[in-house]
Amino acid sequence: MITDFWNTLFVLPRIAGLMGAIFSVALLSFSLLHYSRTGPQVRDEVQKHYKGYLAYTLLRLTFWVALIAAWLALWGQVVYWCMAIVFELNTSPWALTFAAFMGIGFGAAARFLQLLFYSPATLVASFNYRYSHLYRFWRLLNPFRLRLFRWGALVAGVLLLLAAEARLLVAQSLAEAAVLLALVAMLATPILWVRAGTPPKPARKARHNDRPNFLLIGADTWRADRLGVAGHERDLTPFLDSIAQKGVNFSSCYVPCARTAPSLVSLLTGTWPHHHGIRDNFVSDEEAQLTVPALPALLREQGYHTAAVSDWCGADMGKFPFGFELCDVPSDQWNMKFFLRQGPKDMRLFLSLFCHNRFGKQFIPEVHFLAGVPLNQQVSNDAQRALHQLAQGEKPFLLNVFMATTHPPFGVEHPYYTLYGDPKYEGESKFVMARLTDPWEVLRRQADPKEAFDLDQVIDLYEGCVRAFDDRVREIIEYADQCGVLENTVVVIYSDHGFEFFEHDTWGQGNSAISDVSARVPLIISGPGLAKNRQVDQIVRSVDIAPTLLELAGIAAPQAMDGVSLRPCLDPVNNVPAMNLAAYNETGMWLARLPGIAEKHLFYPNLMELLEVADKQTGTLGIRPEYRGVIVRAKDRMVREGRWKLTYQPMEDGPLYRLFDMEKDAECRHDVFAEQPEIARTLQEKLHSLMLDDQADQSVQKRQ
Repeated sequence: MITDFWNTLFVLPRIAGLMGAIFSVALLSFSLLHYSRTGPQVRDEVQKHYKGYLAYTLLRLTFWVALIAAWLALWGQVVYWCMAIVFELNTSPWALTFAAFMGIGFGAAARFLQLLFYSPATLVASFNYRYSHLYRFWRLLNPFRLRLFRWGALVAGVLLLLAAEARLLVAQSLAEAAVLLALVAMLATPILWVRAGTPPKPARKARHNDRPNFLLIGADTWRADRLGVAGHERDLTPFLDSIAQKGVNFSSCYVPCARTAPSLVSLLTGTWPHHHGIRDNFVSDEEAQLTVPALPALLREQGYHTAAVSDWCGADMGKFPFGFELCDVPSDQWNMKFFLRQGPKDMRLFLSLFCHNRFGKQFIPEVHFLAGVPLNQQVSNDAQRALHQLAQGEKPFLLNVFMATTHPPFGVEHPYYTLYGDPKYEGESKFVMARLTDPWEVLRRQADPKEAFDLDQVIDLYEGCVRAFDDRVREIIEYADQCGVLENTVVVIYSDHGFEFFEHDTWGQGNSAISDVSARVPLIISGPGLAKNRQVDQIVRSVDIAPTLLELAGIAAPQAMDGVSLRPCLDPVNNVPAMNLAAYNETGMWLARLPGIAEKHLFYPNLMELLEVADKQTGTLGIRPEYRGVIVRAKDRMVREGRWKLTYQPMEDGPLYRLFDMEKDAECRHDVFAEQPEIARTLQEKLHSLMLDDQADQSVQKRQ
């Protein structure tokens, strides 16, 4: 077979390219027969407009499928070629074609099994079939078997290559031996490049900044009651609890709207949603141009480096002009073009086997940043790389790290998805919350009744996600310490909102103003010169974070900010003063009539009627202008001050108010409005003042 070496060398890429093309066309055809894309069902005129763009996206994904398949085919051929050299086998085109076919099949199957055990959510997010069929394969997998298989394949491959090289050298075919070795090195280069994406070794540098650095680490959809220091019975957050013991834990921090975009904008601008104008996640290009100053931009003007790192949940940090100098986040997720670029599920499933890494992030980001796919370790690594870069600079910095770890469908890597669930559970939610097909399905499922969920298993998955977040925070904080910056860094641990597990018959996020679990979030602030091991039970708000950090940096907060500085609560010398703050919260936009919503509650048309793509060039999804005011007027509201909480629900025959004593009734089950008229009137006045200040809300004026 050595005499056929050069003929075989020239045949290999042709067959691999042909096999890659055939495989990609076959996969495309199969995908189109079972076509199911991500995103909302939009109007016919919108779909017609993007027909050309859809064709482009399919061709683009087909190209990447063909390239990856050809690479796998080449591996199969090279393995067979080495065997042919050693054992003098036939290297006819048919034999090489079969080897190429086996290379694609073996490579895809190996990756599939690897992800099925270590990150099943990656597969589920693009799986077009009942994934309970995968359980029989999953039960056969464990870390030892996978490591044995991986190392066994590697050792066998190396031994086979060495045997082929020895055979060529014995035959004095030095050029052939060099070419074969070079070919294997070329094929292995992408693997080595992907694996080289680990953070650099920390390098300490003497720093002399008088102003503190700020390291913000947040988790999407993380409830305040899932902290150990909050009294949770499971040991979910040992490291975060240690941060709380070194700093200040604010046990009653509220966000003004439990949806990601308005919550993050409020946190970073220190303003209420009706001031910054972002009331939900669907924000047009025009609305995204903020008219209020943001914390990163203000710090940057004063000599700070500012950076943001996130996975698929943090696209808003790049969408809105916050002022981040380094913005390592995906493009806008609520975008028609983005949904189309993710392609049909079967094609996306194959690409997902190879794209949730450095390669996918750079070349196929729409698949890499697929909603529902955990990228916790990648975000941790990206945060550490950003810290390494910032630590080498002379300026102080702000780094905001935001993770989707605790976001529905609560998919997380091994071992976290197995930590708390029943090992004997065989239902649909074994790996992730059941029936997730795309990010839109998570939203649609908010209308499902409680009976549609295996609630205990879903909560077990969620708590595994919390435990994973704790470990990722530990990695980032320890890396910052190794870089020598932690001793001058204020650490802020936060969330954008919580999640409702049917506490008041509602499911999801931002759907109830009566329940506290969406609106109340963790907030821990720790740093040099600040109080240690202190818990503040007073009411604070996420809008208070920006003015607090500005004061710690010695910068005056703009008058436009609604929040106040919490610096007095952080003072290590004095006792905590009475802040007397009132928290405000409003519900997000409902996507369907939800369980627990009163029959005569103000409502609006379904989501397909509400959304539009105003600028077809950018593809951004937004709310049609004629419905924006209607949606705002239909929001439930709440205001809380001290032990008292007033809720407001707009009904067809007028507003419904309820008053709750949170000290006696933390779950808000007993309305005491009639029993406490003076307190109710005082809170009504506060709420009406906020609503009258809202240009988009005319409900109070109409009532008067």
